[in-house]
Amino acid sequence: MTRVEMTVNGKPVSGEVEGRTLLVEFLRDRLRLTGTHVGCDTSQCGACVVHLDGAPVKACAALALDLQGADVVTIEGVAAPDGTLSPVQQAFNEHHGLQCGFCTPGMIMSATALLRDNPRPTEAEIRDYLEGNICRCTGYHNIVKAIMAASGQDVSAVAAE
Repeated sequence: MTRVEMTVNGKPVSGEVEGRTLLVEFLRDRLRLTGTHVGCDTSQCGACVVHLDGAPVKACAALALDLQGADVVTIEGVAAPDGTLSPVQQAFNEHHGLQCGFCTPGMIMSATALLRDNPRPTEAEIRDYLEGNICRCTGYHNIVKAIMAASGQDVSAVAAE
């Protein structure tokens, strides 16, 4: 076991980990931050996306031991401290960008990164960016609308699938 220290959602955290402990396991099992979901265990679905030093990564593909001193933001760290939803979270709510909700944390984390890097993406850019996030319920239409709305764009022209 090796001690790892990092910042998660703005707070310093530490814990003993085995060399094979994945970031998603550290977050869920050790820190009890269960908003980061495990959907596939193969880095295919995107349910476990978090921000690592500002970049979106799949937490099931990162070893906790390699993240000494890292800055991690999970879905629990996206809303304001007073609970006010982020613009992306609010848009997902208002535009019904979720159904069962299992993929939603990863979608929101990916969408947040996209809008940080590209504040006014086209519908095609959004769809391309979300290629690593799988949703089995929504058909993506309302997810795309939500992301466009969060960017301040008109959503009436979003193509139905």
